[in-house]
Amino acid sequence: MAFSLRLVSPKSLSCIPTPKVFSLGFFTQLAPAFYSTHIVGDSPILVRDFIHSALYDPDHGYFSKQSSSVGVLDQTIKFHNLQGRKAYMKHLDNIYKQHDVSWFTPVELFKPWYAHGIAEAILRTANLSVPLKIYEIGGGSGTCAKGIMDYMMLNAPTRVYNSMTYTSVEISPALAKKQLETVAEVGSHLSKFNVECRDATDRSGWGTEELPCWVIMLEVLDNLPHDLIYTENQVSPWKEVWVQKQHDRSELSELFKPVQDPLITKCMDLLDLDKDQKTQGSSTILAAKNVWAKLLPKPKRCWLPTGCLELLEVLHGALPKMSLIASDFSYLPDVRILGDRAPLVSTKKDGCSKDHNSYLDAKGDADIFFPTDFGLLERMEHYCSGWVNPDLDKSTKKGKKRRTIMLDTSSFMEEFGMPTKTRTKDGYNPLLDDFKNTKFYLSVPTHNTK
Repeated sequence: MAFSLRLVSPKSLSCIPTPKVFSLGFFTQLAPAFYSTHIVGDSPILVRDFIHSALYDPDHGYFSKQSSSVGVLDQTIKFHNLQGRKAYMKHLDNIYKQHDVSWFTPVELFKPWYAHGIAEAILRTANLSVPLKIYEIGGGSGTCAKGIMDYMMLNAPTRVYNSMTYTSVEISPALAKKQLETVAEVGSHLSKFNVECRDATDRSGWGTEELPCWVIMLEVLDNLPHDLIYTENQVSPWKEVWVQKQHDRSELSELFKPVQDPLITKCMDLLDLDKDQKTQGSSTILAAKNVWAKLLPKPKRCWLPTGCLELLEVLHGALPKMSLIASDFSYLPDVRILGDRAPLVSTKKDGCSKDHNSYLDAKGDADIFFPTDFGLLERMEHYCSGWVNPDLDKSTKKGKKRRTIMLDTSSFMEEFGMPTKTRTKDGYNPLLDDFKNTKFYLSVPTHNTK
């Protein structure tokens, strides 16, 4: 059912019609809406730049204005004291009412067990002959960092904990401060923890790290800017979409241009979107397709994760021996916006979320989040690591540089976590049973380059 699928996403718990899980008090404290027409100047901008401003503008972006939207639980949920799903949902409702926040992330709802599962996956896979070095991008409130460091302190060899470093790369100053406060709850962690308040996609902030390291990204990919391309029928070439002000200056509209942007071109190559044009066949077949396209044109839109591609290029350039662990939405239900891999654009008001029909409705008060195509993520990462060249035939590749695995959240936690810790009296387990539309992606380097 669409309702239950929507329910499993931590960002959409607000869709539960009764009882309400947010209060109006949170919204009355917000500044007036930053209208989307303010994002676009006199010149058109690419869709990814529009989305980046709507989410991350320092003064008016969604995450800048609502840095308190990510909640922090005062204490761990005692799942074994709850009878079942109904009791869990009632407990969750009470928590939301008490904290006046937009959402709790899985690492917060299931602390410390969610972070402990990630720590165990790292501990089993990491090269412990060198100091353990972890980077987390978008560390939220610091709960994941503290949970991982707690686990290493209690379960890893003493030398591993003593020599480890944990760096959080966080774009929000408010969240960066909160992370330091969270980690400081255990004094011995502070000497190993550091927050760098910067944009992770800025290559100049990274330097170069030649030693093995880990990069963690939890619910980061879904909020990375995407581009949009459009074709008016089955045979017309793709065009990149730009956003511009209309003549009356009060509304925005789309502008279509020939594809020229390098990031868009790379994504299209990796998706092989021009395959049909390249293999049209004879002139007779081509003429027939042209006639068919004119009689029954099928406009098509395609969202491209160019922000993810840009981030992966930066990470592989700066951290050539990195291992990666990411978790995110594998699909999103009830999406109203058109196009492959289209986002949900949602504004929370009066305790419930309102989904928009257009991404252009984003006004700094709307979350814009995308599903992650994990197969495409793998291809992009292999490309950024230097293993895959979309212009070359597979037979010309060298040995595989990356070893990757994709797991449902339930499978990941059953393998690396402690699922008994999040189980209720009647056997219901929200971590395993509710998060059906999320996956984990693990990628580690290999030495097989022959």
